[in-house]
Amino acid sequence: MFNFFRKESPDYPEFWNAYEAKFQEELPALVSQTTFVVLDTETTGFDYKNDRILSIGAVKVKSNELDVSQTFEHYLQQERFNPESVKIHGILKEEKTESLAEEEAIRKFLKYIGNAALVAHHAVFDIKMINSALKRKGLPKLKNPVLDTGYLYRKTLLNSNLIDREKNYSLDEIAEAFIIDVKDRHTAIGDAFITAIAFLKILGKIDKKKEMKLKELLKL
Repeated sequence: MFNFFRKESPDYPEFWNAYEAKFQEELPALVSQTTFVVLDTETTGFDYKNDRILSIGAVKVKSNELDVSQTFEHYLQQERFNPESVKIHGILKEEKTESLAEEEAIRKFLKYIGNAALVAHHAVFDIKMINSALKRKGLPKLKNPVLDTGYLYRKTLLNSNLIDREKNYSLDEIAEAFIIDVKDRHTAIGDAFITAIAFLKILGKIDKKKEMKLKELLKL
């Protein structure tokens, strides 16, 4: 008998289906075997609904090492311009760089990340901006597990009345603590590299024996 109440599967584009299919593969058990994609976005502002992504930068961390052979950096066509945000990221309206339409940039990004665990500093913002772009295309949210270097960094601090374990540490503060060069700060790819190095240093503190399971890291 035909079920009149059966919901039809959404007719998503092939690039989304290919991305989603990756999650049928089992993730490695150990952190040391996991592929992480460390990312950053530069945007026109902080409004998830009205602001837009200007650029996405990402690098991969594999086997506890930064894989510089596989980087991701794309600028997006500017649908909205906010001159105030230029003071931070320096991306001008008439920037003479090759840029992609939002959908093409998202398509390339999904192919790049696959089912990797994502890492970002203050990750909620970057992930929400990407999810907003997906929503504009009628697509679901990202399926990847997400880690925040700001939160993980606080986990490395000693229990002491002299240390504020609730402080929202900036990327600059963490870079200073780990003596990381910040010359490319406030570019998406530059911040992704800085965050990736910070992430590796954090892993060195919380997974010294390289025996931590990914699910344990995600539950910290």
